[in-house]
Amino acid sequence: MTSTRLATERACSWEVLARKAGNVCPEREYADLTVDDFLNSAAAIAPVLEQAPQTSLGQTILRAIQATRRVVTTNTNLGIVLLLAPLATASLNAPLHEGLAEVLAKTTVADARDAYTAIRLANPGGLGSAASQDVAGEPTLTLHDAMALAPDRDDIALQYVTDFQLVFESADNLARHAKEFGNIERAIVATHLDLLASRIDSLIARKLGAIESRKVQEAAMSVSEAGDLATPAAAKAYREFDAMLRAANHARNPGTTADLIAAALFVALRGGLISTELPFAWPEHPFG
Repeated sequence: MTSTRLATERACSWEVLARKAGNVCPEREYADLTVDDFLNSAAAIAPVLEQAPQTSLGQTILRAIQATRRVVTTNTNLGIVLLLAPLATASLNAPLHEGLAEVLAKTTVADARDAYTAIRLANPGGLGSAASQDVAGEPTLTLHDAMALAPDRDDIALQYVTDFQLVFESADNLARHAKEFGNIERAIVATHLDLLASRIDSLIARKLGAIESRKVQEAAMSVSEAGDLATPAAAKAYREFDAMLRAANHARNPGTTADLIAAALFVALRGGLISTELPFAWPEHPFG
């Protein structure tokens, strides 16, 4: 089992260093968001999450975002923090999925209040507004119940009401791909593509609507159907997919999917599902 601090740093670092379609990664940074921003954010939140079992969930979320804001000026990790904080809070004396379910069942209104403050501090793009329990105001429900109002429009909220089902499934998928390929980056790229092909990224849906987000899913499915990304035809399809996501100033950035990858990596590392002895870099990556 990897420690919470190391699992946090490694999961967040691996997520941004893996050359995933549409996301910030080496040689494909945004004008206002760089790989170093994510790496610095990972280092900032790791010690906060290490203390999570001794802190309320809401305070862990808030302190992690405050720590992030001390090293970056943009939103690098709100979704990641909202996912990792409950996982880091879970007891080490039980299977992670059981401990997580207990954490989520015991959230409070104070947790929601702190989480709302953290969300406002992070100031994420494409958040929109809600008719009830909007983050611009003060919550009257527990954090779990507030999240339960938004699972149809936010995949982070969906995890809170399904005991992180998709995260745990993706962790198993990462482990399977890592065993298949013997390479961390390739496993991450494959799992990321699996997620994009199987569901709509909720950040894209909130920003661009159902039609555009469905086009992204269909494009991901086409890349998956092209076969092994190590082959020329599939590699070309992957590069074209990446270009589609990055067009119009990265309008189709699948940011929520990246957050889910970070959380899945945390679960896989905490559970020893992935060997840290495997090489990370994938020399035959489609990006070259």
